[in-house]
Amino acid sequence: MGDPNLVLDIEQHIEVGAPLAAAFEGLVRQLTDRSILPLKLERFPGGRWYRDLGEGSGHLWGLVQVIKPPTLIEIQGPLFMSYPVSGHVQFRLSEVPGGTKVTVRHRAFGLIEDSHREGVGKGWAGILGGIPGSIE
Repeated sequence: MGDPNLVLDIEQHIEVGAPLAAAFEGLVRQLTDRSILPLKLERFPGGRWYRDLGEGSGHLWGLVQVIKPPTLIEIQGPLFMSYPVSGHVQFRLSEVPGGTKVTVRHRAFGLIEDSHREGVGKGWAGILGGIPGSIE
């Protein structure tokens, strides 16, 4: 599969004690309004996931590749990495007894900095753990 230093592949999941649609909306809030860096998500294929700094300034994190509420969001782009890298993050939601399972899979390749490689798992865990009704 090539040089492992050029690849990132992480998968995490959490169960949420909420119905599928409510968990989906909770995830979207975590990715936007409740994020450490407030981001905006245009909820359609080709839509942007970005940080708006106002006055025409900001950061593009990625583009919506797939969105199928309330079960799937896929975003393609560099996300938080402002250097030569290509990334893809998938959020898949499925019904389980008592609620919803939310899975995130983040894959990327390129010149991935060690600090990003080390912090990405903690970052996704924080986003998943903040979905209302999260069960630890």
